Amino acid sequence: MSASAAAATLLTTRGTLRELGAHVIAACFDRGSTEAAFGLGDGTVHLAEAPGGGDWQRIEAHDGAVLALAPDAREFGFVSAGDDGVLHRISATGALTELFSTGGKWIEQLATHAEPRAGLLACAAGKQVHLFDIAGVRLKTLPHPSTVTGLAFDARGKRLAASHYNGASVWFTASKSDNPRVLEWKGSHIGVAMHPAAEAVVTAMQENALHGWYLADGQHLRMTGYPAKTESFGFTRNGKWLASSGADGIVLWPFFGGGPLGKPPVELAPIEGVLCTRVACHPKDELVAAGYADGTVVVAQIGTQRVVVVAEPGPAAISALAWSVDGARLAFGTELGLAAVVDLSAR
Repeated sequence: MSASAAAATLLTTRGTLRELGAHVIAACFDRGSTEAAFGLGDGTVHLAEAPGGGDWQRIEAHDGAVLALAPDAREFGFVSAGDDGVLHRISATGALTELFSTGGKWIEQLATHAEPRAGLLACAAGKQVHLFDIAGVRLKTLPHPSTVTGLAFDARGKRLAASHYNGASVWFTASKSDNPRVLEWKGSHIGVAMHPAAEAVVTAMQENALHGWYLADGQHLRMTGYPAKTESFGFTRNGKWLASSGADGIVLWPFFGGGPLGKPPVELAPIEGVLCTRVACHPKDELVAAGYADGTVVVAQIGTQRVVVVAEPGPAAISALAWSVDGARLAFGTELGLAAVVDLSAR
């Protein structure tokens, strides 16, 4: 972590930092890598052109907190959901379109998928997941045995995984029968990730562990040893590694050569005594960005242990972290309302 002086200059000269005034719940880029969005605990969504400079647009999106934010299935724009029970589409210019309302029940989870000719949007409110086409037309409602705590599409949009109490359910999005494959493991599951090639599903557990299933044979995968809950995790683009928070560095589990069964994880960029709170895998390269409880942000290269410090410690924990689709920019936000967009493209 000795590059902190250079990293401060990097953030200053290649990034833009804003004080947005409320907890940053989520951050993401649109699919065209032209705009970044930040969803806040005060119900606002803030849009910034991808370089991060200029004026940021403030949108009064929800009556209450933003609970979820995702890129639209289209090339530009976003979708947001809140504790007002409304699912909004947000255009690149900041125009709001209501796609769906639960009548007040919180919409806490969102997932979107884009294809050249189609796209899908999914949101979860309580025990129900609602699936929409790219135009915002509701295709179906998928019931679950308990509150849905996470949603994830596979890379082709053919499967949708939902975590809930005692396991996860995997649905075929185009199926007419709508009978899910239920993956069982007793306990509280609080989030889900789908392997890009749909080889495995992994959930975060309430008791500081990850649990997974290989879909080919139903083999259980138990990943333990975390000192804290894993609130952020995801697969690298090729599915070779699963990156996760919940320790004092990035914890990487191997999903190759028979792993993670019988194989220890790899730890990157540890900061002694400081919890890693967010991770984000680069969309193209073997890089993982990580945010920490002391406000530090780093980018680590898998296989080399090389670490570049993007932001030095600050006044609050990193609560949101996201790469642009082209991998050129990184956005992050903190629990006290700081938000930044940093240009990491080669020059």
